[in-house]
Amino acid sequence: MHRGLLSPSPPMSTASSRPRPPINGDFYDWFSTLPDEVNAARLKLRDFMSGEWEPQANGYWERAEFPREYLVGKMKELDLLHGAYTPERAGMATVMDGLLSMEFARVDPSLATFFGVHAGLCMGSIALCGSEEQQAEWLPALRRWDLIGAFGLTEPDVGSGVARGLTTTCRREGDTWVLNGQKKWIGNSTWGDIVIIWARDEADQSVKGFIVRTSLPGYSAETMQGKIAQRTVLNGLITLSNVRVAERDRLQRANSFADTQRVLVTARCGTAWQGVGCAMGAYEHSLRYAQERTQFGKPIGSFQLIQMMMVKMLGNLTAMIGLALRASELQDRLGPKDEMSALAKQFCAAKCREVVQLARESMGGNGILLEFHVARLFADAEAIYSYEGSNEINAMIVGRAVTGYSAFV
Repeated sequence: MHRGLLSPSPPMSTASSRPRPPINGDFYDWFSTLPDEVNAARLKLRDFMSGEWEPQANGYWERAEFPREYLVGKMKELDLLHGAYTPERAGMATVMDGLLSMEFARVDPSLATFFGVHAGLCMGSIALCGSEEQQAEWLPALRRWDLIGAFGLTEPDVGSGVARGLTTTCRREGDTWVLNGQKKWIGNSTWGDIVIIWARDEADQSVKGFIVRTSLPGYSAETMQGKIAQRTVLNGLITLSNVRVAERDRLQRANSFADTQRVLVTARCGTAWQGVGCAMGAYEHSLRYAQERTQFGKPIGSFQLIQMMMVKMLGNLTAMIGLALRASELQDRLGPKDEMSALAKQFCAAKCREVVQLARESMGGNGILLEFHVARLFADAEAIYSYEGSNEINAMIVGRAVTGYSAFV
């Protein structure tokens, strides 16, 4: 049986009639410091994720299926991107988007990736690197979820080294650009409407960005198979074979990898929040299990070793929330800073890994069964740990900032 995190659940034993403390991953009440409208949006999404999506999340994960029409319809109903990339959200944009990412990941990190690729990386590329005309043309439809976006940077043989080793090329011919190459791990690319493609100009070796319609001749995307993490979101291997893109669809303010980096830095806080959400979901499921599961005649939550696991998980989670929230607030106030978003991502992704491991361990053999939910979060945490800059890359970004020396090759 599948149960929502906040829904009542029948006790697994009547060994103890003592009232159970509430299941709450926000032990220090961080979210009470946020404006009412921010919490209202967060809790609206939580209601959907816990009440409607969680009971079916394991099935879609196990089958590696993404119910696109259903989920896009729900995104339209929730209207999560109302005011995104407008003055209406100025001052709280990073916090708002981060909290939404957390609520997605608390139940299903696959949906957090779906949201982050569309709203953070695709829309962010157009907002930061597009002309005013391009923003007016594309952002309203993306806000309404009438169009679905993707972001194509990583390549089959180039991951962390894209700054210097980008192999996808672009060549100008009159009023069009010809794109050739491949992109790998690209979420939403097999069924979305547009993909932001980053390519190296054959003429001057500079990096440029393009809004590529997936209907263009020469564009193809094959769904990647065999993933052990975030199986619900569909990642694609894109092949670009002489794809012709109009000059008007070249991002007019993207002329170097530094511009690509601006998008990555801006979106990286959202990935830190994904780590928070994944850890929060694992902790809360584990805590409920500890309250209900009995061994040797009493709830396992009464044993010292299980309580130590709970405290370790809660300590990590509480620190993660504080770090992600402060990094997001500073980004909203001062603008993106590479080292601050890198620290948030590095720390939260690493601690998420610890939390899901403890949560799985606390459940014993049941921890590897999907029906108890933690197994899925345990696997999905590996993707969070790896993307948006690996743990080591983000550590070197922060290390360079604090020591003054670059350790990059």
